[in-house]
Amino acid sequence: MKKIILLSLVVLLSAMILIPVIIVEGWKDTEISKRMLEEKIELQTATGKNIPIKVYRTSLHTIETYYLEEYVRGVIAAEMPIDFELEALKAQAVAARTYIVKRMLEKKFSDVPDGAVISDSVNHQVFLSDEEIRKRWGLQYTEKISKLNQAINETVGQVITYQGSPILALYFSTSNGYTENAEDYWGTEVPYLKSVVSPWDVDTEKFEKTTTVTLQTLDNTLHIISIPAIQTNQSWIKIIEETAGHRVKQIKIGDKIFSGRELREKLGLASTSFTWEINENKIIFHTKGYGHGVGMSQYGANGMAKEGKTAQEIIAYYYKGVEITDIEKWVKYN
Repeated sequence: MKKIILLSLVVLLSAMILIPVIIVEGWKDTEISKRMLEEKIELQTATGKNIPIKVYRTSLHTIETYYLEEYVRGVIAAEMPIDFELEALKAQAVAARTYIVKRMLEKKFSDVPDGAVISDSVNHQVFLSDEEIRKRWGLQYTEKISKLNQAINETVGQVITYQGSPILALYFSTSNGYTENAEDYWGTEVPYLKSVVSPWDVDTEKFEKTTTVTLQTLDNTLHIISIPAIQTNQSWIKIIEETAGHRVKQIKIGDKIFSGRELREKLGLASTSFTWEINENKIIFHTKGYGHGVGMSQYGANGMAKEGKTAQEIIAYYYKGVEITDIEKWVKYN
Protein backbone atom coordinates (compact mmCIF):
# COMPACT_ATOMS: atom_id res chain seq x y z
CA MET A 1 0.00 0.00 0.00
CA LYS A 2 2.84 2.38 0.90
CA LYS A 3 4.45 1.66 -2.47
CA ILE A 4 1.25 2.59 -4.29
CA ILE A 5 0.91 5.82 -2.33
CA LEU A 6 4.57 6.69 -2.97
CA LEU A 7 4.20 5.95 -6.69
CA SER A 8 1.10 8.12 -6.85
CA LEU A 9 2.94 11.00 -5.21
CA VAL A 10 5.82 10.68 -7.69
CA VAL A 11 3.39 10.73 -10.64
CA LEU A 12 1.54 13.73 -9.19
CA LEU A 13 4.76 15.70 -8.60
CA SER A 14 5.99 14.87 -12.11
CA ALA A 15 2.73 16.05 -13.58
CA MET A 16 2.88 19.30 -11.61
CA ILE A 17 6.33 19.96 -13.06
CA LEU A 18 5.80 18.77 -16.65
CA ILE A 19 2.32 20.14 -17.44
CA PRO A 20 3.30 23.82 -17.05
CA VAL A 21 6.37 23.14 -19.20
CA ILE A 22 4.21 21.55 -21.90
CA ILE A 23 1.74 24.44 -21.73
CA VAL A 24 4.51 27.03 -21.98
CA GLU A 25 6.22 25.22 -24.85
CA GLY A 26 2.90 24.77 -26.62
CA TRP A 27 2.17 28.46 -26.17
CA LYS A 28 5.61 29.28 -27.58
CA ASP A 29 4.96 27.07 -30.60
CA THR A 30 1.60 28.74 -31.14
CA GLU A 31 3.15 32.19 -30.91
CA ILE A 32 5.91 31.20 -33.35
CA SER A 33 3.33 29.84 -35.79
CA LYS A 34 1.23 32.95 -35.36
CA ARG A 35 4.22 35.19 -36.07
CA MET A 36 5.10 33.15 -39.14
CA LEU A 37 1.57 33.56 -40.46
CA GLU A 38 1.53 37.25 -39.65
CA GLU A 39 4.71 37.72 -41.69
CA LYS A 40 2.83 36.42 -44.73
CA ILE A 41 0.15 39.05 -44.33
CA GLU A 42 2.41 41.97 -45.17
CA LEU A 43 1.50 43.77 -48.37
CA GLN A 44 4.63 44.80 -50.23
CA THR A 45 4.74 47.82 -52.49
CA ALA A 46 7.66 49.37 -54.31
CA THR A 47 8.68 53.01 -53.97
CA GLY A 48 6.77 55.20 -56.39
CA LYS A 49 3.71 52.96 -56.45
CA ASN A 50 2.05 54.05 -53.18
CA ILE A 51 -0.45 56.29 -54.92
CA PRO A 52 -3.32 57.57 -52.72
CA ILE A 53 -6.81 56.62 -53.93
CA LYS A 54 -9.76 58.58 -52.53
CA VAL A 55 -12.73 56.21 -52.40
CA TYR A 56 -16.32 57.33 -51.84
CA ARG A 57 -17.91 54.82 -49.45
CA THR A 58 -21.51 54.82 -50.61
CA SER A 59 -23.06 53.28 -47.50
CA LEU A 60 -21.18 55.60 -45.14
CA HIS A 61 -21.35 58.75 -47.32
CA THR A 62 -17.70 59.41 -46.56
CA ILE A 63 -14.47 59.63 -48.56
CA GLU A 64 -11.63 57.38 -47.39
CA THR A 65 -8.05 57.30 -48.66
CA TYR A 66 -6.17 54.08 -49.41
CA TYR A 67 -2.86 53.48 -51.10
CA LEU A 68 -3.12 51.92 -54.55
CA GLU A 69 -2.23 48.33 -53.64
CA GLU A 70 -4.46 48.47 -50.55
CA TYR A 71 -7.24 49.61 -52.83
CA VAL A 72 -6.54 46.82 -55.33
CA ARG A 73 -6.63 44.29 -52.48
CA GLY A 74 -10.00 45.61 -51.32
CA VAL A 75 -11.39 45.35 -54.84
CA ILE A 76 -10.28 41.74 -55.34
CA ALA A 77 -11.68 40.74 -51.93
CA ALA A 78 -15.04 42.19 -52.96
CA GLU A 79 -15.09 41.23 -56.64
CA MET A 80 -13.59 37.72 -56.87
CA PRO A 81 -13.91 34.58 -54.68
CA ILE A 82 -10.70 34.11 -52.67
CA ASP A 83 -10.74 30.36 -53.29
CA PHE A 84 -10.03 31.01 -56.97
CA GLU A 85 -6.64 29.98 -58.34
CA LEU A 86 -3.72 32.31 -57.61
CA GLU A 87 -3.16 33.12 -61.30
CA ALA A 88 -6.81 34.15 -61.66
CA LEU A 89 -6.45 36.43 -58.62
CA LYS A 90 -3.33 37.92 -60.16
CA ALA A 91 -5.15 38.60 -63.44
CA GLN A 92 -7.91 40.28 -61.45
CA ALA A 93 -5.35 42.38 -59.57
CA VAL A 94 -3.87 43.69 -62.83
CA ALA A 95 -7.33 44.40 -64.26
CA ALA A 96 -8.51 46.22 -61.11
CA ARG A 97 -5.31 48.27 -60.96
CA THR A 98 -5.60 49.17 -64.64
CA TYR A 99 -9.20 50.30 -64.17
CA ILE A 100 -8.37 52.82 -61.44
CA VAL A 101 -5.17 54.03 -63.14
CA LYS A 102 -7.04 54.80 -66.37
CA ARG A 103 -9.72 56.63 -64.40
CA MET A 104 -7.13 58.74 -62.56
CA LEU A 105 -5.34 59.62 -65.79
CA GLU A 106 -8.57 60.71 -67.46
CA LYS A 107 -9.65 62.70 -64.36
CA LYS A 108 -13.36 62.22 -65.05
CA PHE A 109 -14.79 62.27 -61.54
CA SER A 110 -18.15 63.94 -62.13
CA ASP A 111 -20.01 60.78 -61.08
CA VAL A 112 -18.60 60.87 -57.52
CA PRO A 113 -18.72 63.55 -54.80
CA ASP A 114 -16.07 66.29 -54.83
CA GLY A 115 -12.77 65.03 -53.47
CA ALA A 116 -13.31 61.40 -54.47
CA VAL A 117 -11.93 59.67 -57.56
CA ILE A 118 -14.03 56.50 -57.47
CA SER A 119 -16.88 54.88 -55.54
CA ASP A 120 -17.07 51.45 -53.93
CA SER A 121 -20.24 50.52 -55.85
CA VAL A 122 -20.96 48.36 -58.89
CA ASN A 123 -20.91 51.57 -60.93
CA HIS A 124 -17.12 51.38 -60.67
CA GLN A 125 -15.39 48.63 -58.65
CA VAL A 126 -16.81 47.15 -55.47
CA PHE A 127 -14.41 47.65 -52.57
CA LEU A 128 -13.96 46.39 -49.00
CA SER A 129 -11.76 47.93 -46.31
CA ASP A 130 -9.43 45.69 -44.30
CA GLU A 131 -11.84 45.86 -41.38
CA GLU A 132 -14.69 44.69 -43.61
CA ILE A 133 -12.53 41.90 -45.02
CA ARG A 134 -11.71 40.72 -41.48
CA LYS A 135 -15.41 40.57 -40.63
CA ARG A 136 -16.18 38.64 -43.79
CA TRP A 137 -13.40 36.05 -43.43
CA GLY A 138 -13.33 35.74 -39.64
CA LEU A 139 -10.91 33.07 -38.40
CA GLN A 140 -9.75 32.41 -41.97
CA TYR A 141 -8.58 36.00 -42.41
CA THR A 142 -4.85 35.31 -42.00
CA GLU A 143 -4.79 32.44 -44.48
CA LYS A 144 -6.91 34.20 -47.07
CA ILE A 145 -5.29 37.62 -46.82
CA SER A 146 -1.91 35.95 -47.29
CA LYS A 147 -3.07 34.44 -50.56
CA LEU A 148 -4.52 37.74 -51.67
CA ASN A 149 -1.36 39.64 -50.74
CA GLN A 150 0.71 37.18 -52.74
CA ALA A 151 -1.41 37.85 -55.82
CA ILE A 152 -0.83 41.58 -55.41
CA ASN A 153 2.84 41.35 -54.47
CA GLU A 154 3.56 39.35 -57.63
CA THR A 155 1.85 41.96 -59.84
CA VAL A 156 2.73 45.23 -58.06
CA GLY A 157 2.44 48.20 -60.38
CA GLN A 158 1.40 46.17 -63.43
CA VAL A 159 -1.24 47.65 -65.74
CA ILE A 160 -2.70 46.49 -69.05
CA THR A 161 -2.02 48.72 -72.05
CA TYR A 162 -3.10 48.90 -75.67
CA GLN A 163 -0.93 50.90 -78.09
CA GLY A 164 0.83 52.55 -75.16
CA SER A 165 -2.15 53.56 -73.00
CA PRO A 166 -3.96 51.85 -70.10
CA ILE A 167 -7.08 50.05 -71.25
CA LEU A 168 -10.65 50.12 -69.99
CA ALA A 169 -10.20 46.84 -68.12
CA LEU A 170 -13.78 45.64 -67.95
CA TYR A 171 -14.55 42.31 -66.32
CA PHE A 172 -17.60 40.38 -65.19
CA SER A 173 -18.53 37.22 -63.31
CA THR A 174 -19.60 34.49 -65.73
CA SER A 175 -20.04 34.17 -69.49
CA ASN A 176 -22.64 32.21 -71.44
CA GLY A 177 -19.77 30.42 -73.17
CA TYR A 178 -18.64 33.56 -75.01
CA THR A 179 -17.63 37.08 -74.10
CA GLU A 180 -19.23 40.07 -75.80
CA ASN A 181 -18.04 42.72 -78.22
CA ALA A 182 -17.99 46.07 -76.42
CA GLU A 183 -20.09 47.71 -79.12
CA ASP A 184 -22.85 45.11 -78.75
CA TYR A 185 -23.40 46.02 -75.10
CA TRP A 186 -22.03 49.54 -74.53
CA GLY A 187 -22.59 50.84 -78.06
CA THR A 188 -18.96 51.82 -78.66
CA GLU A 189 -16.39 49.66 -80.43
CA VAL A 190 -13.20 49.01 -78.45
CA PRO A 191 -10.47 47.10 -80.35
CA TYR A 192 -9.26 45.05 -77.38
CA LEU A 193 -12.76 44.18 -76.07
CA LYS A 194 -13.79 41.56 -78.59
CA SER A 195 -15.89 38.42 -78.27
CA VAL A 196 -13.97 35.21 -77.50
CA VAL A 197 -15.03 31.69 -76.66
CA SER A 198 -15.07 31.09 -72.89
CA PRO A 199 -16.00 27.43 -72.30
CA TRP A 200 -14.71 27.31 -68.71
CA ASP A 201 -17.82 29.07 -67.35
CA VAL A 202 -20.40 26.45 -68.36
CA ASP A 203 -20.18 24.18 -65.30
CA THR A 204 -19.94 26.96 -62.70
CA GLU A 205 -22.43 27.96 -60.01
CA LYS A 206 -23.53 31.20 -61.70
CA PHE A 207 -23.95 29.87 -65.22
CA GLU A 208 -27.75 29.51 -65.14
CA LYS A 209 -30.43 31.51 -63.39
CA THR A 210 -34.21 31.89 -63.59
CA THR A 211 -36.02 35.20 -63.13
CA THR A 212 -39.82 35.36 -63.01
CA VAL A 213 -41.68 38.55 -63.92
CA THR A 214 -45.44 39.00 -63.96
CA LEU A 215 -46.96 40.40 -67.14
CA GLN A 216 -48.30 43.27 -65.06
CA THR A 217 -44.78 44.08 -63.83
CA LEU A 218 -43.51 43.80 -67.39
CA ASP A 219 -46.17 46.26 -68.51
CA ASN A 220 -45.50 48.67 -65.61
CA THR A 221 -41.73 48.54 -66.10
CA LEU A 222 -41.53 48.70 -69.88
CA HIS A 223 -44.78 50.61 -70.53
CA ILE A 224 -45.90 48.16 -73.16
CA ILE A 225 -49.25 48.66 -74.87
CA SER A 226 -51.80 45.82 -75.08
CA ILE A 227 -50.08 42.87 -73.39
CA PRO A 228 -52.92 40.47 -72.54
CA ALA A 229 -53.29 39.28 -68.96
CA ILE A 230 -52.87 35.68 -70.06
CA GLN A 231 -50.92 35.04 -73.21
CA THR A 232 -49.85 31.70 -74.60
CA ASN A 233 -49.08 32.99 -78.09
CA GLN A 234 -45.53 34.38 -77.87
CA SER A 235 -45.67 36.37 -81.11
CA TRP A 236 -45.74 39.60 -79.09
CA ILE A 237 -42.23 38.93 -77.81
CA LYS A 238 -39.43 37.97 -80.17
CA ILE A 239 -35.69 38.42 -80.65
CA ILE A 240 -34.87 40.67 -83.58
CA GLU A 241 -31.07 40.40 -83.53
CA GLU A 242 -28.35 38.50 -81.65
CA THR A 243 -24.78 39.55 -80.89
CA ALA A 244 -21.48 37.87 -81.76
CA GLY A 245 -21.46 36.64 -78.16
CA HIS A 246 -24.76 34.78 -78.67
CA ARG A 247 -26.75 37.24 -76.57
CA VAL A 248 -29.84 39.30 -77.27
CA LYS A 249 -28.94 42.50 -79.13
CA GLN A 250 -32.48 43.65 -79.89
CA ILE A 251 -35.84 42.31 -78.79
CA LYS A 252 -39.41 43.37 -79.59
CA ILE A 253 -41.94 43.25 -76.79
CA GLY A 254 -45.44 44.38 -77.61
CA ASP A 255 -45.17 47.64 -79.52
CA LYS A 256 -41.60 48.50 -78.46
CA ILE A 257 -38.05 47.48 -79.32
CA PHE A 258 -35.40 47.22 -76.59
CA SER A 259 -31.70 46.45 -76.58
CA GLY A 260 -30.69 43.37 -74.65
CA ARG A 261 -28.88 45.64 -72.21
CA GLU A 262 -32.01 47.75 -71.62
CA LEU A 263 -34.11 44.69 -70.87
CA ARG A 264 -31.48 43.19 -68.58
CA GLU A 265 -31.14 46.37 -66.56
CA LYS A 266 -34.86 47.17 -66.39
CA LEU A 267 -35.89 43.66 -65.34
CA GLY A 268 -32.81 42.77 -63.28
CA LEU A 269 -31.80 39.81 -65.45
CA ALA A 270 -28.46 38.10 -64.81
CA SER A 271 -27.31 38.57 -68.40
CA THR A 272 -28.45 39.38 -71.92
CA SER A 273 -28.22 35.71 -72.91
CA PHE A 274 -31.74 34.47 -72.25
CA THR A 275 -34.74 32.51 -73.39
CA TRP A 276 -38.22 32.63 -71.86
CA GLU A 277 -41.45 30.80 -71.33
CA ILE A 278 -44.90 32.10 -70.46
CA ASN A 279 -46.85 30.50 -67.66
CA GLU A 280 -50.32 31.99 -67.23
CA ASN A 281 -49.73 35.62 -66.23
CA LYS A 282 -45.98 35.27 -65.75
CA ILE A 283 -42.95 35.31 -68.03
CA ILE A 284 -40.01 33.21 -66.88
CA PHE A 285 -36.59 34.22 -68.16
CA HIS A 286 -33.83 31.59 -68.27
CA THR A 287 -30.46 33.31 -68.39
CA LYS A 288 -26.98 31.98 -69.07
CA GLY A 289 -23.99 33.76 -67.58
CA TYR A 290 -23.83 36.58 -65.04
CA GLY A 291 -22.86 40.15 -65.86
CA HIS A 292 -22.50 42.33 -68.94
CA GLY A 293 -20.18 39.88 -70.70
CA VAL A 294 -17.54 42.38 -71.86
CA GLY A 295 -13.85 41.83 -71.12
CA MET A 296 -12.50 39.21 -68.74
CA SER A 297 -14.76 36.51 -67.38
CA GLN A 298 -13.75 35.86 -63.77
CA TYR A 299 -14.94 32.26 -63.76
CA GLY A 300 -13.33 31.82 -67.16
CA ALA A 301 -10.06 33.17 -65.76
CA ASN A 302 -10.27 30.67 -62.93
CA GLY A 303 -10.92 27.86 -65.40
CA MET A 304 -7.88 28.87 -67.43
CA ALA A 305 -5.76 29.04 -64.28
CA LYS A 306 -6.85 25.50 -63.34
CA GLU A 307 -5.51 24.38 -66.72
CA GLY A 308 -2.14 25.89 -65.89
CA LYS A 309 -2.43 29.24 -67.68
CA THR A 310 -0.63 32.23 -66.15
CA ALA A 311 -2.15 35.60 -65.32
CA GLN A 312 -0.40 37.05 -68.36
CA GLU A 313 -1.92 34.38 -70.62
CA ILE A 314 -5.37 34.96 -69.14
CA ILE A 315 -5.12 38.71 -69.72
CA ALA A 316 -3.84 38.25 -73.28
CA TYR A 317 -6.75 35.93 -74.04
CA TYR A 318 -9.57 38.16 -72.82
CA TYR A 319 -8.07 41.52 -73.87
CA LYS A 320 -6.88 41.38 -77.46
CA GLY A 321 -3.55 42.88 -78.57
CA VAL A 322 -2.57 44.22 -75.15
CA GLU A 323 0.67 44.41 -73.19
CA ILE A 324 1.45 44.53 -69.47
CA THR A 325 3.42 47.64 -68.49
CA ASP A 326 4.68 49.21 -65.27
CA ILE A 327 2.53 51.96 -63.80
CA GLU A 328 5.51 54.30 -63.32
CA LYS A 329 5.37 55.18 -67.00
CA TRP A 330 2.25 57.28 -66.24
CA VAL A 331 1.98 57.84 -62.52
CA LYS A 332 4.64 58.76 -60.00
CA TYR A 333 4.23 59.46 -56.29
CA ASN A 334 7.05 60.39 -53.95
